[in-house]
Parts: sequence; structure tokens; C-alpha cells
Amino acid sequence: QVQLQESGPGLVKPSQTLSLTCTVSGGSITTNYYYWSWIRQPPGKGLEWLASIDYSGRTYYVPSLLKSRTSIARDTSKNQFTLQLSSVTPEDTGVYYCARKSGTAWGTDREYDYWGQGTQVTVSS
Repeated sequence: QVQLQESGPGLVKPSQTLSLTCTVSGGSITTNYYYWSWIRQPPGKGLEWLASIDYSGRTYYVPSLLKSRTSIARDTSKNQFTLQLSSVTPEDTGVYYCARKSGTAWGTDREYDYWGQGTQVTVSS
């Protein structure tokens, strides 16, 4: 059974960089042909896909203004992947999830077979 666990600060100040880690157990992040994603849900809104990294280390970003502020990476020795979101504003507040899917870099929430429990991030001074 694959398990994903998000970790990181619950509170970040505006203009700072948010750093989150997803620790994966029960399966390797290098296994063909899985994609490991960061997805968030702002309060009162739907899910928003942020970035993915695949089994080979290739990265994928949403084609929007978020792309310039987002960075995804991995540490295969720790079986972890990370998210950095720079210059955060209160609009970046929400629950951040890491999740796994196969086949393509992103998709609907139903296409993800494993999810972390989510971590609340609040951007406030």
C-alpha cells in the first residue's frame, strides 16, 4: 500500500517561500510510469493542480502565472518530492496535497490513485 505524507510549515508570511515535502512509503517514486503531483485547494474553491514530477525526474508545471513561482524536485535517496512556491500571498492559502497517478502528468482528481491527507498552509503576516 502506497502512502504519501505531506510536511511543512502551517504558517508562512507574505513574500516568503513556501516549502513542502511529500514522503512516499510503500513504493518508489522512480517506478515506471508514475507521476507525483502537488495539488492545492483554496478555501471555498476546487482543486488546483500545481506541478508534477515523473518517474524519470522530468518536471511539469501548470501553464499559468503560477509557473514562474513554482518548483518541484525530488530526492530519490529519501523517496521524497518537494514543492517550493515563492513570493506567496494570502491567495496561496489552502490545503496542499501530494498525490500519485499514472499515464500522464495531470488529470482529474479521480485519476489519482493515492493521496496524502493534506496539509493546511496559511499565508498571513
